[in-house]
Amino acid sequence: MPDRPALDGLDAKWADQWEQAGVYRFEAPGDRAAVFSIDTPPPTVSGSLHVGHVFSYTHTDIIARFQRMRGKHVFYPMGWDDNGLPTERRVQNYYGVRCEPSLPYDPDFTAPEPVMKKGERPVQSISRRNFVELCEQLTAEDEKAFEETWRHLGLSVDWSRTYTTIGRYAQRVSQRAFLRLLHKSEAYQAEAPTLWDVGFRTAVAQAELEDREHAGAWHRVSFHKHDGTPVHIETTRPELLPACVALIAHPDDERYQDLFGQTVTSPVFGVEVPVVAHPAAEMERGAGIAMCCTFGDLTDVQWWRELKLPTRTIIGRDGRILAEPPAGLDGEQGRKAYAELAGATVHTARERVVGMLRESGDLDGEPKKTVRPVKFYEKGDKPLEIVSSRQWFIRSIAHQDEMLRRGEELRWHPTYMKARYDDWVRGLNGDWLVSRQRFFGVPFPVWYPVDASGEPDYNAPILPDEAALPIDPSSDVPPGYTEDQRGKAGGFVGDPDIMDTWATSSLTPQIVCGWEEDPELFAQTFPMDLRPQAHDIIRTWLFATVLRAQLESDTLPWYHAALSGWILDPDRKKMSKSKGNVVTPLGLLEQFSPDAVRYWAANGRPGTDTAFDQGQMKIGRRLATKLLNASKFALSFPEPAEGASITETLDHAMLSALDDVVRQATEALEAFEYTTALERIERFFWFFCDDYLELIKQRAYDEDGGAATQSARLALRKALSSLQRLFAPFLPYCTEEAWSWWHTDSVHTAAWPTAESAEAAKAEVITLASTAISAIRKAKSDAKRSMRSPVEIVRVQGPAGQVETLNAIGADLRAAGNIEALEFTPDGEDLRIEVHLADA
Repeated sequence: MPDRPALDGLDAKWADQWEQAGVYRFEAPGDRAAVFSIDTPPPTVSGSLHVGHVFSYTHTDIIARFQRMRGKHVFYPMGWDDNGLPTERRVQNYYGVRCEPSLPYDPDFTAPEPVMKKGERPVQSISRRNFVELCEQLTAEDEKAFEETWRHLGLSVDWSRTYTTIGRYAQRVSQRAFLRLLHKSEAYQAEAPTLWDVGFRTAVAQAELEDREHAGAWHRVSFHKHDGTPVHIETTRPELLPACVALIAHPDDERYQDLFGQTVTSPVFGVEVPVVAHPAAEMERGAGIAMCCTFGDLTDVQWWRELKLPTRTIIGRDGRILAEPPAGLDGEQGRKAYAELAGATVHTARERVVGMLRESGDLDGEPKKTVRPVKFYEKGDKPLEIVSSRQWFIRSIAHQDEMLRRGEELRWHPTYMKARYDDWVRGLNGDWLVSRQRFFGVPFPVWYPVDASGEPDYNAPILPDEAALPIDPSSDVPPGYTEDQRGKAGGFVGDPDIMDTWATSSLTPQIVCGWEEDPELFAQTFPMDLRPQAHDIIRTWLFATVLRAQLESDTLPWYHAALSGWILDPDRKKMSKSKGNVVTPLGLLEQFSPDAVRYWAANGRPGTDTAFDQGQMKIGRRLATKLLNASKFALSFPEPAEGASITETLDHAMLSALDDVVRQATEALEAFEYTTALERIERFFWFFCDDYLELIKQRAYDEDGGAATQSARLALRKALSSLQRLFAPFLPYCTEEAWSWWHTDSVHTAAWPTAESAEAAKAEVITLASTAISAIRKAKSDAKRSMRSPVEIVRVQGPAGQVETLNAIGADLRAAGNIEALEFTPDGEDLRIEVHLADA
């Protein structure tokens, strides 16, 4: 044992030894019941980890360590989610580049110097392949930094089992799963109205939307009946007038009964549009009658689909008004007006249309400012548009009932999180859009034949054999073709899109468990035991993973889902990189120690948002240090003699109370209630240090080595063994250090403590002992005396049972309090302790 135990340096010492000894390496036992497998979230590799990651991944590690000590073979791999928009954006900003797919690959291209200040040099356009290579290069560097942080934190991950969502193995799994869905018609391609982010220029799925308050204005606009009478509508998007295909009112709205089945003419553009009824129209909103434009929002899509209306698309994928006017805008006046909008941004087009409405007299009053919720892509900074595009989908709507049943089977921690899943499933309004018009991701393994006119035939896709996977259709050639036929009549083209990152991440159980690649491993680890994740991605990651397992295996992907909350900044706002309020963990790990940071994280209850609190980390550091010192103190006594036994009341009572702690902590951790377990263990530990050690210290020091002394020394070692193991999942470094002082194995592979059938002891002994020693300390403190100062007499009066109990530990009380005389008098119903100090 060191002379002065300290936390500093323990992480480096033990992390290296754990790795060398393979303490956390998974070895398949041949028995599924002996395995506990964890579907660890692969963090997005886009910069650095933040303290929110440390918070939630600690929760998972606590459970992993507990299950390992319970005798399970813990399958605990780690992955990196390195494809998708966050990575692309990081590469663009880091290197100052932009992907331009039309450019040829440059084999001599070298990575530019990192951009130190935004705008310091022009953005460089590079080919898609060069851009992907930059993504791979930067993510590889980020992954090393991520792993270093995780090792520093003490995650008990099997580092021999890592994967990346863009790696060839993950690509093979993802493409294989897609092809099988395609063969079963569970995946399909369709030209359809699609939510579109004009900044990233990609389609967006329903699960990636968020409503944000957005400033706008209501415009009261006049359409015209055949007799010239105005019909007023109110809209925040007058720029969509040339895309208008109908006016819609509620079928019960008396104001518009005579208009249903008639047509009206749009202002400025002069297009005749029908007036039709639909129950989704809101009578109380504005004028009660609304434009249906293709497409302004999801309600427009609903009306267009259900009422079988025509399509007049005017907004392109770049967010600008298309050059050519839509079908139906045939009049000279309308085409002239449209020409003034062509090529303009949506904002500019809105201003120009409002000006035209003023000139024509069809703007009734001035626009009225408003703030309203608008759909955004969760990573974007511009309102979404809806454009018609060809996309890949996985069927979801058809499986709603199955998904709800699976939600019932899954065990949720905390249980109330199930309601979020159910609400999401019931609220699905479309199939899962899984294609993205980006560059760094898993390609769709599909080619299309090109007909004689040079057009791809999307109805006759060319698919690879599974044995050929993974493939990239932008560089690989389909069977029966040669590279020089690419893009030519009679030849082929590759599908240009990549899969949404969730389309691969939803297969993490299949990826890590060796689906179709390692049948033995798969049989022992799938379905997995635990999916830990944040509550805000129930609608994306959790739902999508349940869906994929259902479609492929007709099963749940795991038995338990443990949801963690967010980390909140001092203003009670979620910490996130986009908000710029994150705290990175390395400085905290250095300042307070990994054990202290883990202690703070473990105090965040499952599913509950938790404030970032360095004060808790200070408490955690104090606790970890105290555990080292208490261990050194308990081990400083000679080992108990052979045949020693517990003979003293206080020792029996302490061990009996510790048995209760073991039972309660075990039950809590089995239910993933790590915070409850820690609270119970910690409360007992402070009694053990502050009261029990003080009470039995003199007896343990006695050189006569009698039965009472042997009892104290044996009780100390029994308690220390259990406490070090109880704390091990929470504070892995200090417990390993202290355990090594008297064991040759690792505490993290030691058996979890069990409650022994100790001799029955009065439950109140512990409480009464603490009450008595506290009263003595208070008397000395109030008198400003040293805790070692003598006490002349202590009189204990109260119920007979309590007095008798204290009398049974009287010798320990005398020694701990330096008491000359103790008097015990059964008297009355309330315990009273009088302390008379000796003269100073």
